Amino acid sequence: MRGGPGLPTETCDLVVTIEGKELTITNPTKPLWPEANVTKMDYIRYLLEVATPFLAYTQNRLLTVIRYPHGIHDKHFYQKNLPDYAPDWIATKQWENSLYPLCNDVATMVWMANQAALEWHVSFHLASDERPTELVFDLDPSTPDFPPVIETALLLKELLDDLQLPAVPKTSGATGLQIYIPIQPRYTFEQTRMVGQFMATYLAEKRPDLITLERLVKNRGTKLYIDYLQPWRGKTLTAPYSTRARREATVSTPLLWEELPHIHPTDFTVHTVPARLKQRGDLFAPVHDQRRRASLDPILSFLQRKR
Repeated sequence: MRGGPGLPTETCDLVVTIEGKELTITNPTKPLWPEANVTKMDYIRYLLEVATPFLAYTQNRLLTVIRYPHGIHDKHFYQKNLPDYAPDWIATKQWENSLYPLCNDVATMVWMANQAALEWHVSFHLASDERPTELVFDLDPSTPDFPPVIETALLLKELLDDLQLPAVPKTSGATGLQIYIPIQPRYTFEQTRMVGQFMATYLAEKRPDLITLERLVKNRGTKLYIDYLQPWRGKTLTAPYSTRARREATVSTPLLWEELPHIHPTDFTVHTVPARLKQRGDLFAPVHDQRRRASLDPILSFLQRKR
């Protein structure tokens, strides 16, 4: 097994201490992504290598995980509620009818990983504040081809530049892209959805051969769906640096706009992302930069005048 920060490589269950918490890692050699040769221990090592930027975004957000107890090819289930057997030091938030865990520290991250949480999906707002922190577009292709995703993302970038809105793209870790526009935390989801609908409709009307706003997959044909409806209270999207349950052990990875025409989602995996992070740094950091949070006031004023 590959070496990693502070973890041994024995095949028996391991007891480790992380942030003063004693954790037992069970079945460390269990293959979770067999084709990519990623065991549970490899997975935990990966998370430790990306922990700082990963936790920077998951911090104080409602967390839903997808668990694959026997690896990606076996049964899986979504988990919102923190299990009764979870340690009491894991931070939680009661929201509506669920007791959500908050992935606020490395110990929580490793405990969840030991439970075979292979996908991490977090809310568009903080647990303590139901206002959105970003305007987000999820570009969802209808075919396996990635060039339409690139083309649509670059069209969206042109529009965002015209509107003087900063944005960071990241792969979904599956087949699409997600575009994050950090905004001042003073808008409602109703307002951000209004802005998202305006921008998505503009692009769909500009390129009806390429883009659709049709939610039903069976009615999209080969067109790419711009999802501006997903961002809402309590809804979630894949966290940056989260793994996905794909054969290649892909990772939802922040990008530079200039590299977008030259990449494919399968380029970014458990094996490649740690080195990329060391080389390029956290490309998602601008989303956390309070100085770059944009105002939506001019667009909202324009839309109000159009009514």
